[in-house]
Amino acid sequence: MRWTQIIWDPTPGGNVEHVEEHDLTTDDVDYVLECHSSDGTSRTSGRPCVYGHVPDGRHIVVIYEEPDEDTIIPVTAYEVPERRRKRK
Repeated sequence: MRWTQIIWDPTPGGNVEHVEEHDLTTDDVDYVLECHSSDGTSRTSGRPCVYGHVPDGRHIVVIYEEPDEDTIIPVTAYEVPERRRKRK
């Protein structure tokens, strides 16, 4: 993991709520941030994202903001179908 700080906002409307709305936990997101299998950019928001499997096997995407090179703010995360990525 390249980030030293992950910012979680537990207030109503914060990123904890956004993650929990998709039947995920902050631990699930932390795990994928540390052990992601690929990265990209969200087609809807243009924000950076990472893909990976949570410990129970679901494949998720974590969309985040990166205010500086050491800090990450997860915006949301949700389950997505696993796709094969073309290698360049």
